[in-house]
Amino acid sequence: MYKILTLNNISVAGLDRLPRDNYEVASEVAHPDAILLRSYKMHDMEIPKTVQAIGRAGAGVNNIPVDKMTARGISVFNAPGANANAVKELVVAGMLLAARNISQSWKFATGLEGDDAVISKNVESGKKNFVGFELPGRTMGVIGLGAIGVKVANVCRALGMNVIGYDPTITVQSAWKLEADVEQALSVDDLLSKADFVTFHVPLNDATANMINADRLKLMKKGSVLLNFARNGIIDDEAAVAALDEGQLYAYICDFPSNLLKDHPRVITLPHLGASTKEAEDNCAIMVADQVREYLEDGNITNSVNFPEINLPRNGGFRLAVVNSNVPNMVGQISTDLGNAGLNIVDMLNKSRDNIAVTLLDIDREPPKSVVDELAAIEGVLSVRCLGCPDKD
Repeated sequence: MYKILTLNNISVAGLDRLPRDNYEVASEVAHPDAILLRSYKMHDMEIPKTVQAIGRAGAGVNNIPVDKMTARGISVFNAPGANANAVKELVVAGMLLAARNISQSWKFATGLEGDDAVISKNVESGKKNFVGFELPGRTMGVIGLGAIGVKVANVCRALGMNVIGYDPTITVQSAWKLEADVEQALSVDDLLSKADFVTFHVPLNDATANMINADRLKLMKKGSVLLNFARNGIIDDEAAVAALDEGQLYAYICDFPSNLLKDHPRVITLPHLGASTKEAEDNCAIMVADQVREYLEDGNITNSVNFPEINLPRNGGFRLAVVNSNVPNMVGQISTDLGNAGLNIVDMLNKSRDNIAVTLLDIDREPPKSVVDELAAIEGVLSVRCLGCPDKD
């Protein structure tokens, strides 16, 4: 029986992927094998020693101490792309809110007083204050061309906009999905100088924190629009407000309210709605539940942010899943110990990523606990699990 600890409410659609005859899932459970969460901040949490995997039902993992988990041999999974359509739609809504002055005009309309004749007269005299502009022919700059960024770029092309994108680490899969006429920016600065709208779809890390600061805002076209539905901290909000007050920016649409932003007349803040659709919540939960289950039961890894992708088909029997530092002679030491114990390796796969390596070994019979302990004692080995053994690890 596998035990799963949930730190947030996880969609039933995802939890249903974990068979109840083999999984105990609860918000309070002792000795969990895995943790599922959404936005719970884990940095100050004491992680139980039994945890082998953490599944984030979403894309960003800045609420998880990934480096510490890596050092402990714990794989951290996320759900890239599961909320892509939801975020894409909100970006489009944000563009329209800004371009047509919808928020300001709505406030004007709800404040109208008098009888219908007076209201009608004031509407006709007041609407000139909310004249906007249309999207076709404008240029959208997309920073980050992953699952979300590609969808945003493509929908903007469908709306008749020019699109320029920047992502020095774009994957082949994303490039194939991108509309052919999306222009490639040479740098962030190059993109900022050409775009009427700029949207961000990147994680928050050392390279992206305050990516848009006062100096870079000066590079942007006068009257441009910033949209941030990625992560708080990518844009220097104080610098953005100053740019709005100076007329350098036309509007700032973001998903991260603060006292500085919430009452500014040219800022529209939303309460972190990017992935807040039933469909996105279901998709994220299903994806991460499937990945965690596959890892716990078979050792295969998909969409881990700190471990390599690895997939070795399994036909029952006994499998050893070893996580170790990516240093020479690890596989040699492991295979030697198995050979000395009279265990034959039927199939094997080894993959590495940065400083971490994962080795899956299918063996011909159940290994004695002493052998598993011997493997775990090898210098550099972070974790060893026996899949198919009665105690599963």
